[in-house]
Amino acid sequence: MKTKHHNNSELCRAIAQRIAATPQQRITFAEYMDLVLYHPQQGYYSSNQVKIGKEGDFFTSANLGADLGELLAVQFAEMWDILARPTPFTLVEMGAGEGLMAADILPYLQKQYPDCFGALEYIIVEKAPGLKAAQQQRLQNWPGEKVRWCSWEEIPPLSVTGCFFCNELLDAFPVHQMIRENGQLREIYVTIGRDDRFIEVIGELSTPQIAAYFALVGINLTGDNYPEGYRSEVNLAALDWVKTVASSLRRGYLLAIDYGYRADKYYHPQRSSGTLQCYYRHQRHHNPYLNVGHQDITAHVDFTALERQGKLCGLEKLGKTQQGLFLMALGLGDRLQALSTANMGIERVLQRRDALHQLIDPMGLGGFGVLVQTKGLSERSQAEPWERGARSLLGLSIP
Repeated sequence: MKTKHHNNSELCRAIAQRIAATPQQRITFAEYMDLVLYHPQQGYYSSNQVKIGKEGDFFTSANLGADLGELLAVQFAEMWDILARPTPFTLVEMGAGEGLMAADILPYLQKQYPDCFGALEYIIVEKAPGLKAAQQQRLQNWPGEKVRWCSWEEIPPLSVTGCFFCNELLDAFPVHQMIRENGQLREIYVTIGRDDRFIEVIGELSTPQIAAYFALVGINLTGDNYPEGYRSEVNLAALDWVKTVASSLRRGYLLAIDYGYRADKYYHPQRSSGTLQCYYRHQRHHNPYLNVGHQDITAHVDFTALERQGKLCGLEKLGKTQQGLFLMALGLGDRLQALSTANMGIERVLQRRDALHQLIDPMGLGGFGVLVQTKGLSERSQAEPWERGARSLLGLSIP
């Protein structure tokens, strides 16, 4: 395809062929985003294009050092205890990036919580071949009975006692894009323009699940308080994901860390252009049709949808907090304090302090949401009322 942008031309051809093969010569934005990010050979996450960290397009909390993984390990050890120390105790990391968190969690559990580590099996569910290869390289020294990779199909229903968790996974799920046109809710599709570029067209809703989504979260975009041309996103894939996790979890937790809002804030009438954003070499912009296959595309997470879908699937909300508060409750403040007596050079101390502050900065990573849901925890002994229902977690306590 002819293009002046820094595009992956093979990926653009594959998308164009997909569009041409449809009866109306168009695909939903969700399908476009899925191809751009996850096409088996050419997608941003599937190829070796994705680079996370200083040299890449974006970075995550795990790039700032071992602290996030180690403090999560503290939380997982407490979960194991609350679950009455099961063997196996299964941790399922979904979308593990380059394997940094796993590489921090495993040795910390082994050293600080050896009994928990002895019961542990660590499963990674990873859709992107390029990232899976990076994870396997980084974790190659861990034995296969301790760490393994599975597809969802390989995790039987009600087989997991432990915790499913993810960090910045849901924001990269493909989203449908909606627009209010003539007082009606309509959908944005992608087609090919005259100069062979991808352009948007507006049409009817592609699935009744979109209207059901807004009923679930209690939002009416056709109400008088929404302006004409208002557009936003719907993450139907996140609802399917919650259902899949809930069906695999016998007893334990679902812990999700991501950036996002409750539905009333996400779909606020003044947030009239949605939350979709693109990251290319640490530059943020809003055009998903540039740098095709070479940039990340994300949308904020609707936490109300995760909570309500969870409830429909048998998950109970244990609590929601901010990453900064979560990590402080798990001991990040003690790590900051320890720097004053640390036996390391001043430059290293300053680097450590900066990394720890970034993790808790409420205007940045520290403002990310942490949602914890549970299943099967109300079946505990009636003789111990404090254990009835779901006992709260250290990370959800007020630091």
